[in-house]
Amino acid sequence: MATAQHEEAGGAFAPLRERTFRNIWTASLFSNFGQLFLGVGAQWEMTRLSSSPSMVALVQTAMMIPLMLVTLPAGAIADMFDRRRIAMSGLAFSAVSAAVLAGVTFLGLTTPLLLLAFCVLIGAGVALFSPSWQASIPEQVSRAHLPAAVALGTISYNVARSFGPALGGLIVVVYGVKAVFGMTSLLYLPLLTAFFFWRREHVPSRLPPERIDRAIVTGARYALHAPAVRTALLRVLGFGLTTATASALAPLVAKDLLHGNAATFGILLGAQGVGAVAGALFVSQIRAVISTEWAVRLFAIGTGVALVVTGFSHSLVVTCLAFLVVGACNILTIAMLNVTVQLSAPRWVTARALSLFSSAITAGIGIGAWAWGVVAAHHDVAFALVASGVAVAGTALLGIILPIGKDSEADMDTVDIGYDPAPNLGVTLRSGPIVVEVEYDVDPELAREFYEVMMQMQKVRKRIGAFDWTISRDIENPALWTERYHCPTWGDYLRMRGRYTQGDYDIQAQADGFNRTNHGRRVRRRLERPFGSVRWKADSYDPQQETMGYITPGT
Repeated sequence: MATAQHEEAGGAFAPLRERTFRNIWTASLFSNFGQLFLGVGAQWEMTRLSSSPSMVALVQTAMMIPLMLVTLPAGAIADMFDRRRIAMSGLAFSAVSAAVLAGVTFLGLTTPLLLLAFCVLIGAGVALFSPSWQASIPEQVSRAHLPAAVALGTISYNVARSFGPALGGLIVVVYGVKAVFGMTSLLYLPLLTAFFFWRREHVPSRLPPERIDRAIVTGARYALHAPAVRTALLRVLGFGLTTATASALAPLVAKDLLHGNAATFGILLGAQGVGAVAGALFVSQIRAVISTEWAVRLFAIGTGVALVVTGFSHSLVVTCLAFLVVGACNILTIAMLNVTVQLSAPRWVTARALSLFSSAITAGIGIGAWAWGVVAAHHDVAFALVASGVAVAGTALLGIILPIGKDSEADMDTVDIGYDPAPNLGVTLRSGPIVVEVEYDVDPELAREFYEVMMQMQKVRKRIGAFDWTISRDIENPALWTERYHCPTWGDYLRMRGRYTQGDYDIQAQADGFNRTNHGRRVRRRLERPFGSVRWKADSYDPQQETMGYITPGT
């Protein structure tokens, strides 16, 4: 079976046979180079504008902050609107911001704070683009090509990372930073053009989009109650926290352990980039041979051994080989966990799940880099590397308490569950809270089996938007069970009904199968705290009906 899947996938470059993905992926190479050019140019310009090392370091912080703060709202926006348009908007914003920065630099008006502000703006555009792009990959390739397509996305960045900083530095020396900023703007245009010519079919929702805050909460609750997504987020967070030393301490490895210079540092980064590119080529093959869980465990151990070797090594060749292993294991771990999220999240929440995944990686590496830097300051670089190696190898044990399940083959598209409610009370999309009660008449002999199915039903309801879920059993009539949950508004309830996947619907069908009542389930939907559905006072005047008392459904 694994062999058949591998043959169907067609190898690491099979997704490039699909035209839309090929066009977008090729254009992404240029945008990745542009992003790396920006980092080199901005850091070099900051050295001219300020003599403070902290200001130079803040350039990277300014470029990373949007990835932590904007990515999750961007994921919610990508799920609510046309992902193609959102991706184009983010790219256009980054291109315009880079062009303005180039103009400001050409006029000699750049200041340290202004430079940092433009780095934040450009990074915000990229952060807006990223979830839309990642979530749209399943629409650009077949399911069999999805793992290889995700891996190719990482290859694009790592190819640019291997050569981009050196090439950007050369452009700075020859033409100056204004040329680098201008090229950054121009290099976003091929990707913007590729998305413009992608004829994506966007099916608008029957309901108006959620409020952005509620959409973010919905995405977070889905990840919390979806075991596969939750496990992937926790595992990649732990991996990032423990393995951040490779990049964070690379300059000190070159200087203190290898007694080298900037060229040595560049060689180490190049080795890590080459390892990442090489590792990404084998994502599909590895998934065809072993499970994601065992692969992630082996990569954690491989990374740990490589970091320990780096801590003891004083040889450039040995250290480069260790960095190559770290690069390969890192990218393989991230790519395989990314695929798990892609295959486990339904289409209605894919962008939010992927934005949480990106935030987990960023947070893990960012916090880990700071923590291991503190360890290196209190002890030494070698101690921090060895300790980090032991820690990352120890994350393999997380598989015992947080195992990664087998990738689901279920269809993640939503299904129509039918039997639309027909309210006779004049409710609007903002009316609420809504209380839903579902009655089941179950043979007492099957109580245990029914209860176990309802525990699965609980997870389904919470994943798709239900709050305060309970199951209760009638004391006088043990055959009668009542499932109860809340939705904030009538609109939220209707959106929840549109989020069932086939797997969710199958669990509901199992629960219904226990019901002995001839007419099926008995569902009651109630408006809690129904202020406004009755008159303020009994003798209040109804201008439409010219009567007193209750408001009629149409008012």
